[in-house]
Amino acid sequence: MNIFIMRHGEAEHFAHSDAERALTDHGHSASIAVARACAEKGFAKFDKVLVSPYVRAQQTWKAISKHFAAELVETCEEITPYGDSEQVADYVNALIDVHHYQNVLIVSHLPLVGYLTAEFVTDMIPPMFPTSGLICIDFSTEKRTGEVRFNIHP
Repeated sequence: MNIFIMRHGEAEHFAHSDAERALTDHGHSASIAVARACAEKGFAKFDKVLVSPYVRAQQTWKAISKHFAAELVETCEEITPYGDSEQVADYVNALIDVHHYQNVLIVSHLPLVGYLTAEFVTDMIPPMFPTSGLICIDFSTEKRTGEVRFNIHP
C-alpha cells in the first residue's frame, strides 16, 4: 500500500495565530503543480485523506482535491506542526488494518511531516520538506516499514 505525506503550500508569514496563516498565491500554484505531477505518475485516488485543521493545510487540500479522487477526508487535530509522529503513525496503521486502505494521503506541516516519514521508513533520518513537497512511501503492512517510492517538489 502507499502512504503519501505532503507539506502544505507556502503560507503568509503573519496572521493572528500560526493556525490562521493562509496560503500565498505561490503556495496555491505550487501545490497544484505537485498534485498534477503525482496524478501523472498514476496516483490520483486516495482511500483516506487526513488534513491538518490549520488554514494553510485546509487550503492546500482544497486546491489539490480538484486533481484527486478521495473516498474519505478527515480533518485530523493530531497532525498539526508539533503533533506526535508515533501516535499519528499508530493511528494510520490502525486505519489501514481495519479498512485495508491502499492509498492514504496526509496533508500536514514541518516538523511533523519529516518525523512521520521516518516512522514509516524506519531506517531514514527525518527529511526536510519544502513547502508543497510530497513523498510517496511504498509501505508493507506486514513488516510495518516502507521504502520511498518517489518525491515530488515544486
